[in-house]
Amino acid sequence: MNLSRRARRGAFALAMGVLLVSTGCNKLKARDELNKGVVSFRAVRYKDAVEHFKAATELDPTLLNARLYLATAYANQYVPGSQAEENLQVGEQAIAEFEKVLQADPQNLGSIAGIASLYFQMKRWDDAKEFYKKQIQLDPENPEAYYSVGVIDWTKSFQPRAEARAKLGLKPTEPLKDKKVCADLHTKNWDTVADGITMLNKAIELRPDYDDAMAYLNLMY
Repeated sequence: MNLSRRARRGAFALAMGVLLVSTGCNKLKARDELNKGVVSFRAVRYKDAVEHFKAATELDPTLLNARLYLATAYANQYVPGSQAEENLQVGEQAIAEFEKVLQADPQNLGSIAGIASLYFQMKRWDDAKEFYKKQIQLDPENPEAYYSVGVIDWTKSFQPRAEARAKLGLKPTEPLKDKKVCADLHTKNWDTVADGITMLNKAIELRPDYDDAMAYLNLMY
């Protein structure tokens, strides 16, 4: 009986040893794939980089740098404005990989900023604004995040105004004088406009020579 127990313990210890060695080898291989991916990434060979980063994440799912690089490599291949199915798929893959990083590290600033930027490029304004505000919470001294929210707010407030003018058949240079339409637009847009003004003023406070923010602030007023 004692010999049987010793044999089982020995077999278990051997199995654990093999498992640890295998795990260690996989981690080393993952690091090697990560390094190869970084070389391709820096050479702007993003498709090659993606394959290396994917291999790294499969060998070691805990290697967050590989996951973050994978997401960024996808993001760098996304072409803003293109509705091609393959392009849209690349954008979604980038977001999915950034989300996986956030599952392990909910305050990963690179992933939050990456998702915000992609949603902005996709013109998914509400989603982009949500992630830019998360970015602001983690990095409150970054003027670009405030500026981006301001641009989103201007875009969202401009669209109802443009639609109202079109319904009235107004030319671009004609003022909008219909009091009821103006009142409706004020009700619909006020919170968005106020938020945009606050965000753009903050961007300028952080970067006094921020010309783009000044331009959008004038448009918002």
